[in-house]
Amino acid sequence: MDKDILRKLEERLGPLHARQRLGIEADHEAQVFGQGLTFFHLENLYLAPAIIRNALKLTGLYWRARRNAERIIVRRNDVKFAALPSVFDRYIILHISDLHVDMNEVAMRNLIQLVGSLQYDLCVLTGDYRGKTFGPFEAAIEGVAKLRAHLKQPIYGVLGNHDTIQMVPAMEAMGIRMLLNECEVIARGDQRIFLAGIDDAHFFRVDNIEKAASQIPDGEFSILLSHTPEVYRQAAHANFNLMLSGHTHGGQICLPGSIPIKLEAMLPRRMGAGAWQYQNMSGYTSVGAGSSVVPVRLNCPPEITLHCLRRG
Repeated sequence: MDKDILRKLEERLGPLHARQRLGIEADHEAQVFGQGLTFFHLENLYLAPAIIRNALKLTGLYWRARRNAERIIVRRNDVKFAALPSVFDRYIILHISDLHVDMNEVAMRNLIQLVGSLQYDLCVLTGDYRGKTFGPFEAAIEGVAKLRAHLKQPIYGVLGNHDTIQMVPAMEAMGIRMLLNECEVIARGDQRIFLAGIDDAHFFRVDNIEKAASQIPDGEFSILLSHTPEVYRQAAHANFNLMLSGHTHGGQICLPGSIPIKLEAMLPRRMGAGAWQYQNMSGYTSVGAGSSVVPVRLNCPPEITLHCLRRG
């Protein structure tokens, strides 16, 4: 453990929170079985990449799937809210998720070219910056820094199940405000909305929606960033208006019609990709800009999303 990173984390989070979070990682980060919302974690299985590659090669789909993973598209999601403050009407949020930047260099180069021409008011990153779930993270930080140079401020992020808390000091040093069960005020003139973010809820189970939501006054418009959408019930009952997530990759390898063969998440399939609604909360699950385990995609193109908030 780098002593400088530990010092910065203790300053940022407090000694108890920092050491507790690091200890949870050390205990569980490479587990295949028995931790988090799902019992089995495919991405931690040593043979998983070879199995997937060989299966795709046998079907003749491997190289097509590789090319698909490099072709990132821009989606637009218009969403209306009666409670949205008037000055935030047509407010645009650029949502980028599941970069896994060290998995596919070509995809990340294409992403950098793509974001430079986009117009938006706020950028949010919903986790999984690293390819693996454990081990070195320097390549992921380097890749995020290259992308960050082409993004407009303000930028907020949360951690995913592939990320270590040790990445936070470097991420914040490059101008990405990481929300670790915290909330920030986004102001326009005399009106405001609240942006909250939680730590990983899927694998390390270090999320605390109650803490993040406790900073939001009753009746105020609020958005929750969570790497996984699996905590949608808790988010809705905490009165968030909008929840932005990723994690699922939309299945990544899908049947025609974008039907996922398997979703690495415990939630209804209708919430596995794109826009959805639960009670009074709107949600969006990004299929991600990167790829997990193997840099391949079938019938599920990688994406970034422009969310346009509308009043009405």
